[in-house]
Amino acid sequence: MRCAWAGTDPLYIQYHDDEWGRPVHDDRRLFEMLILEGAQAGLSWITILRKRPAYRKAFDRFDPKRIARYDARKVRSLLADPGIVRNRLKVEGTIKNARAFLAVQKEFGTFDAYVWRFVGGRPQVNRPATMKAVRPTSPESDALSKDLKKRGFTFVGSTIMYAFMQACGLVDDHIAGCDNARAYST
Repeated sequence: MRCAWAGTDPLYIQYHDDEWGRPVHDDRRLFEMLILEGAQAGLSWITILRKRPAYRKAFDRFDPKRIARYDARKVRSLLADPGIVRNRLKVEGTIKNARAFLAVQKEFGTFDAYVWRFVGGRPQVNRPATMKAVRPTSPESDALSKDLKKRGFTFVGSTIMYAFMQACGLVDDHIAGCDNARAYST
C-alpha cells in the first residue's frame, strides 16, 4: 500500500517510493527541492515533476553559484524556455534564492547544517492515519519560512516549506500502513 496521493502515475509512484520522506543532506539536492517547491506554488506537484529534467538543464543542474550570477539576458532566455514554468517572479526568485542560499552556506558551512536545525537534526516521523490528517504547515515550517524570508529568500511560505520538509525527509508523513512508512536515520 502507498500513500493515496501517489495515485497511479508512474512518475508520482517513483517519486513517492524513492524520494519523498527520505532524509536529504546534499546541499545541491536541498537547493533543487527548495526551488522546485517554490516553482510549484499555484500548480500541481506532478506538473513540476514532469518539468524537473528541463529545470535541471535550464538552471545548470541547480548549481547555486552559477545561478547567482545570472543576468537579464539569462532571465529572458529562461522566460522563453517552454520546459519550465515561465513566471518572471519565480525565475527571478530562483536567482535571488541562489544568492541567499550561498550566504547561508557561508554562515553555517552548509545549507544542510542550517535547515536540519529546524527539526533538531532528526526527521520528524508523524505516521498520520489518513491523508486528511496530514497538516499543511507546522511550527517548524513556520519558523523555517520566517527565517528564510528574513534572509532574503522568496517563495518560501510555511506551506511551501512544509512540502519542502516532506520532500527532503525532515518530516516523514507516510501514512500508517504505507509500505514506505519507515523511519530513516539521518
